[in-house]
Amino acid sequence: MRPIDWIVLVGTLVSIVGYGLYRGRGSNTVGRYLLADRTMPWYAMALAIMATQASAVTFISTTGQSYIDGMRFVQAYFGLPIAMVIICATVVPAFRRANVYTAYEFLEKRFDSKTRTLASVVFLFQRGLSAGLTIYAPGIVLSIILGWPERVTTVIMGATVVMYTVIGGIKAVTWSDVQQMCVIVLGLVVALVTVVLLLPNSVSFGDAMYLAGAAGRLNAVTTNFDWNDRFNIWSGLIGSTFLFLSYFGCDQSQVQRYLTGKSITASRISLLFNAVAKIPMQFFILFIGAMVFVFYLFTPPPVLFQRAELRRVEGSAAFRPLEAQYNSAVERRKAAALALAEARRAGDAEARNQQIGEYRAAQAGIDDARARTANLVERSGGPKGFSDTNYIFLSFVTHYLPAGVVGLVIAVVFAATMSASSGEINSLATVSVIDIYKRHVRPEASDLHYLWASRAATLFWGIYAVAFAGWGKKPDSLIVAVNVVGSLFYGTLLGCFVLAFVFRRVRGTATFIGMLAGEAVVLATYYFGHVSYLWFNVIGCVVVVVTALAVTAATSAIPATRQPG
Repeated sequence: MRPIDWIVLVGTLVSIVGYGLYRGRGSNTVGRYLLADRTMPWYAMALAIMATQASAVTFISTTGQSYIDGMRFVQAYFGLPIAMVIICATVVPAFRRANVYTAYEFLEKRFDSKTRTLASVVFLFQRGLSAGLTIYAPGIVLSIILGWPERVTTVIMGATVVMYTVIGGIKAVTWSDVQQMCVIVLGLVVALVTVVLLLPNSVSFGDAMYLAGAAGRLNAVTTNFDWNDRFNIWSGLIGSTFLFLSYFGCDQSQVQRYLTGKSITASRISLLFNAVAKIPMQFFILFIGAMVFVFYLFTPPPVLFQRAELRRVEGSAAFRPLEAQYNSAVERRKAAALALAEARRAGDAEARNQQIGEYRAAQAGIDDARARTANLVERSGGPKGFSDTNYIFLSFVTHYLPAGVVGLVIAVVFAATMSASSGEINSLATVSVIDIYKRHVRPEASDLHYLWASRAATLFWGIYAVAFAGWGKKPDSLIVAVNVVGSLFYGTLLGCFVLAFVFRRVRGTATFIGMLAGEAVVLATYYFGHVSYLWFNVIGCVVVVVTALAVTAATSAIPATRQPG
């Protein structure tokens, strides 16, 4: 990066952290530290909730996902508005009336302590895993820019996040998120405008849209039903509704955000804002990836965007014919793209159909060469299941964006990482102290004792997230990996809360057994089945509810079968 990029990056991060610490001052009680004394305005909660979702994984991986597979991933958010309306009508008022610190504290009021503890442990396990993936993203950033070891960068970022989260608590986290969300929106707009301006003068924005669509990169909706297909309208409307019901209704990292609100109305508005804004934002991010794809139609992309792994194989004899195939296909695709754009402008349907065929054939040749090169990386000692999806967008940013813009986009990635990881770490600490430590270890300590316990737990989970971050290099797509990890556990939590709100006759023991059964079935489906991860949330929830109802029916019938006397 150039000096101006460093100035933009460092200045942005310092201002975000400084402002968060300033707004977080006075967090000297447990209520202020964990829930900001329930004084947050709706807009701060709304932007904080959105910023927590918009992690660096979103920008690094979602854009790459669109480059490779088109915009189908947006369907994974189609259930969000449905889930938000349900949560606003049921969960928000129930949690506020119960005056709880955590979602799982509510479960003890409704069921018993063992159900609360099991739900807390499930949350701690799954969110702890996700926190590692979230904080790994900037490791990719600086490893590309500076050539630093990824472990060094994750430690630096983790230390920064932990510092202001430990000191300022939820107020520092929330107000930092507000600034971070503003930086994120600005960076996204600048990135899209810049990539469009970098297209050849002969290629208009309409041409770019057409070329992206002709290559299948604008395929936002897929209507065919397929259990194995991760992204179609059915898994989006059904599976993601269950996912987001779990995420916003049962996951403390989100629940804690709207529990800080001044009122039930403020909490509801913050969630409904996300219901309206999240899908357009995700669409916008995916669209940037599609435009990066169009940019590389006219600027030859590398065979692999992960340069270190490319260097592993580029001197081998097996790579040379793949490179020749790739370069030839890239030139054919460029010529076909220019001809296709010209045919479109001229309204020549026959020429357009002919060039579409050539264009897609060339793209198939590129995809084949990339896949075979990735396989060559594996066979030469590279990581198993190697994919360069997570490197595509950042490779483009660092090689082609102008001075200053690079620093801004990298600041976006860092800001997103800070917002997501700080929220996760804060919620992990809250559950550890309120649901585990205070409930089972030291139930009668002073407020000051729990305040320091909360700070210690925040520090612990920050260290844990950094230590686990190295696992992030294994998945082919970080954004998918984060959702898969959540989906392994969210269905179980959702089933527990469905029982709490809907089935009043079900008690704690039946719910506890249902949760164990639901988690066992989901894990078995993951390891032995062939089902898209979005359906895990449906499967887990249904199994928990059905099992608990069956246990309730069986235990209720036992007294009726006994004879008097």
